[in-house]
Amino acid sequence: MKKGERRKQELLKIAYRMFRTRGYDNTSVDEIIEEAGIAKGTYYYYFASKEDMLEEVISMMIDQMAARAEAVLEQDLPVPAKLIGAMMCFRPDESEQAIGDAMHRPENIVMHEKINEKLLERSVPIISKVVEQAVSAGLASCEDIELRVKMIMIIGSRLFQDADNADAEVRVFIDVIEKILNAQPGSMAFVKQLLEKETE
Repeated sequence: MKKGERRKQELLKIAYRMFRTRGYDNTSVDEIIEEAGIAKGTYYYYFASKEDMLEEVISMMIDQMAARAEAVLEQDLPVPAKLIGAMMCFRPDESEQAIGDAMHRPENIVMHEKINEKLLERSVPIISKVVEQAVSAGLASCEDIELRVKMIMIIGSRLFQDADNADAEVRVFIDVIEKILNAQPGSMAFVKQLLEKETE
C-alpha cells in the first residue's frame, strides 16, 4: 500500500472510531484533524467534506462485512446456517448504529443510494455461493440465483437494520426466503432463533 493510501486509511479508521463512540454529529472535522495530527489541508486533500468521509467510512465497513461473510463460507456449517450467517455479516453491529443512522437522513439520500448499491455489489456474489451449495445439496431449487439473492437482500435490509423485529415480520421474511429460493418449507425456520440471539 502506498504512503498516501495508508494515510487515508488511517484517517478513515480514526473517523470510524470517533463516529462510533461520539456520534457523527458530535464529531467535527477539526477533532478528526487534531486526533490524526495533520494539517487541515492534508484532510481536504483526501476528503472533500465530512459527508464524503462518512461515505468512505461506511464503504470501509462494508468491506469488513464482506470479509466476515467470506469467512463464514469457509466454516464447517450446514448450508442454511451459512446462508443466514453470511447475511447477518452485512448488518451493522449495535456500536455502529449511529454511523448507519447518519446515512439514512433525507439530506444524504444520494449517498444512501450509492452505499446500498455497494452493499448489494459486495453481498450478492458471496451469498449466491451459499445458495449454489444449497441447490447442489437439494435444499433449494432455482435458477437466476444472483437475482434471487438480490431480492432477498433488498427485502431483508430493513429487517436486519432494526434491532427489534416483530414476530410477524420475521415469520414472513423466513417464508419469503423459502419461496424465493424454492427451498423446503421450514428449512429457514432457525432464522428466528438467530435474530433473537442478536438482540439478547
